[in-house]
Amino acid sequence: VQLQASGGGSVQAGASLRLSCAASRRSFRPYGMGWFRQVPGKEREFVGSTRWSTGTTYYADSVKGRFTISRDNAKNTFYLQMNSLKREDTAVYYCGVADSGLNWIAAYPATYDYWGQGTLVTVSS
Repeated sequence: VQLQASGGGSVQAGASLRLSCAASRRSFRPYGMGWFRQVPGKEREFVGSTRWSTGTTYYADSVKGRFTISRDNAKNTFYLQMNSLKREDTAVYYCGVADSGLNWIAAYPATYDYWGQGTLVTVSS
């Protein structure tokens, strides 16, 4: 499956953005979907994830209460709504998908099977 991430941009602190991750596969039914972010020189950082079957979501403490993951089954797309953005949210954001729950650990990027290309979010004060 190919994932296409989009929606990044440059915004002022306090603004909102919505990132999208569109999957190319029909009948898109992964086990888990997640968002990560990365800044130069650092490892990919967990932002949030959701389990397809239950809709259960998990968020990093740094974004809890500000970011929300949702999905549109008809469009094979899931989203990351980011509100009250802060300078420290500046990063390249990646979406990932895990086909199986056998080895999936939401916060561990190595347990995802497919990745989008990344979309840059820049927050200025």
